[in-house]
Amino acid sequence: AVVSTQSTGYQSKGLMDKYGVTIQPFLMASSGPEAGEQARVMLTENGAQEIVLKAQILAGGRGKGTFSSGLKGGVKLSTDPSEISTLTSQMIGYNLVTKQTKPEGSPVRNVMVAKALNIVKETYLAIVLDRGFGGPVIIASPDGGVDIEEVAERTPERVHKIPVDIFEGVSDEVALDLARKLEFVGGAVEQAAAEIKKLYELFLGVDATQVEVNPFGLTDESEVVCFDAKINFDDNAQFRQKEVFQMEDTSESDPRELEAAQSDLNYIAMEGNIACLVNGAGLAMATMDIIQLHGGSPANF
Repeated sequence: AVVSTQSTGYQSKGLMDKYGVTIQPFLMASSGPEAGEQARVMLTENGAQEIVLKAQILAGGRGKGTFSSGLKGGVKLSTDPSEISTLTSQMIGYNLVTKQTKPEGSPVRNVMVAKALNIVKETYLAIVLDRGFGGPVIIASPDGGVDIEEVAERTPERVHKIPVDIFEGVSDEVALDLARKLEFVGGAVEQAAAEIKKLYELFLGVDATQVEVNPFGLTDESEVVCFDAKINFDDNAQFRQKEVFQMEDTSESDPRELEAAQSDLNYIAMEGNIACLVNGAGLAMATMDIIQLHGGSPANF
């Protein structure tokens, strides 16, 4: 089985930068004053006209989320370092609740202070390990910036799935065809194709099970940029990806899952009153069925 470990936004951006993928310039901060200073640096030394502030958690939907401090929205724009500092103070140390978090939300311990770029086109691009195809599959849609599930349900013809031969990789021809399917035009076609090839190199290089970029966009300066990314890693590759797994943020993990992982076990918490210790998924399901049949409820396994 492939079990995945996920990276946060800034870690994903760091890995993409390492593989030459074009990203937004950014700095990290873990307090209000530090965020204000980082914003000043971005504005005065990095050529930023505006700052985008992003709370860092292992979940999507941050822009529409709500903090336990009362602040609404985990993504903010500002040109004022003082405002960035104040906003950060309402993020760090509080829980952010989004549609992808638990009801109580996820704790925010740091924020990304990035150079805001004007996006004129948003597309979606992901590379996933697909059991059905027996290898990597590129999923692409010209409709980015929204949940890909919504696009697939509403306009499935605008979601393209291209299997990749693991031995041949992503050729120039495939990359250019994908760029056109994403409806890039002019010089942006070759730029997008180059970024797609670099993202595939990243996918292979870090033993990823998923590299998802949304949006994979075009700026008003005609530059193709990977704005937000989520990367999942194959836990079976931990022995050769020590640097990647050392970056793992366990602050949002269930302590019981972490304790089980130390003994190479997978712990799954469930509601119920009878715990299960089972060897094998089939036996686990049968055991839970028997518990249900006799009026009990599985608590975990």
